Amino acid sequence: MDVVHGIEALESSHGRLFVVVGVFDGLHLGHRYLLEQLVAESARQRARPTVITFDHHPDEILTGAAPPLLMDPAERLERLAGAGVEVTVVQHFDAALRTTTYDAFVARLRARVDLAGFLMTPDAAFGFERRGTPEALAALGAERGFVVVVVPPFRLGDGAVSSTAIRSAIAAGDLARARALVGRDIVLRATVTGTDPDGSATLGFPLPVALPPEGAYPCMVDGTEALLRIVGHAVTLEPAPPTAQVVIELSSGTTANGSLREGAGPASGVHDESKPATIRRS
Repeated sequence: MDVVHGIEALESSHGRLFVVVGVFDGLHLGHRYLLEQLVAESARQRARPTVITFDHHPDEILTGAAPPLLMDPAERLERLAGAGVEVTVVQHFDAALRTTTYDAFVARLRARVDLAGFLMTPDAAFGFERRGTPEALAALGAERGFVVVVVPPFRLGDGAVSSTAIRSAIAAGDLARARALVGRDIVLRATVTGTDPDGSATLGFPLPVALPPEGAYPCMVDGTEALLRIVGHAVTLEPAPPTAQVVIELSSGTTANGSLREGAGPASGVHDESKPATIRRS
């Protein structure tokens, strides 16, 4: 997968692109469904499946506060590549981009590459004041020679799958529901900032991440059972891992005190089918 830092870094050599725009934090089941549609429709359009995402959450500029992340940005790129995305543009989101109209945004893309079109859901929109709706983009595409393909949103049971719903489930300590929406175990990536005499390690996070409430959570670290403790703002891991960088897989069937939740477990029929892929940066 080609990783391009900003639309202005795109080149004609990147080829004909079919694009979906989004944050893709967490790469949950809804995202994976959308990416499957992207790959399939790109083949029909004889274009490369392309994601335009952002270097930080747009809400940091739009509302003044970004939500905690569900996924490390590096892991997001790995999973996008594993889902079959061939080009990912990581666009800087600032005040200037906030006020960019959808047609100006499209013009910037078309000035750099052969734009096949966009994949959108009915409620998707981008550009200043979210005026770049599917209807508006389709009208523009009819004039400028690109298509807009609208697919229905992904639903699990009677509800939509969203990053907001996953953050809410994690904040409530309902890791089983969070896992059902994500489609795999909840993973935290942390840095060991110190070790204590009791054999535990104090953890830090380079970016704000979504954490469950105070409690003790059974987890796996490099195939070894461990215990994650959250007390106030302090996060510790027992036993201390041998490396400074640690990947923590939280057990989905636990409550905030670490006890098993009756009937909790992996969501039926959910499989993580992402695969390793090569990432090239430009």
